[in-house]
Order: sequence, then C-alpha cells, then structure tokens
Amino acid sequence: MARRPDPRIAYMDGEIAAPRKNGELVFEAPWEGRVFGMAVALCDQQACDWESFRAQLIAEIAAAEKRGEASGYYERWLRAFESLVLAEGILSAEEIETRVEAYQTGERDEDE
Repeated sequence: MARRPDPRIAYMDGEIAAPRKNGELVFEAPWEGRVFGMAVALCDQQACDWESFRAQLIAEIAAAEKRGEASGYYERWLRAFESLVLAEGILSAEEIETRVEAYQTGERDEDE
C-alpha cells in the first residue's frame, strides 16, 4: 500500500514550495533528497516542530533573496535545517562542521 503524502509538505505553496515535475518532488542531487528527508523525519519523530522548520525556511529564503544570492532551493532548505537543528540542540555547530568535513575529505561517503 502506497504511503499518503504528508499534507504539511504536499500543501507547501508559494516561495517555500518544493520543486516538482508532474506533481513529483524533484531532486537534482542525492544530498538534496537526503536533507529533505532528514527534515521531514525529524519533524515526524517530533524532534522538532514542522511549523518552526517552515518559518525558518521562509526566513532563509527571504534572507538569501535580500543578500542577492543565487542559491538554489535546497541550499536554502539545508540552511534552514541546520539552523533548526542548532536551535533545538539536536547537534552543535562543531558536530555539524565535523560531519561536513568528514564528507568533504572522503572519510565518510554519500552511502553512509
């Protein structure tokens, strides 16, 4: 049986709507799907509040536009996700940096 789309995500519209093609979510790179899934999973597990994430995403989109950044949707999603993870105390800035460095140096790979 197919899982029904989460209405919180399915009904995101306007500037925070996730990219779609023929109604399906579109990810240009594996990391985009992963960060999307991590945010949804944390909210589903009630580690953070979806409305808090949504508000953070709106703020990040506005800030990036104000700075004139040409960043893509999922770069903004990633920044919003990192901000929320920090604010909720799920990870520290040092823990995030350590994990990013591990991927950049190849210590960890995308399959982990």
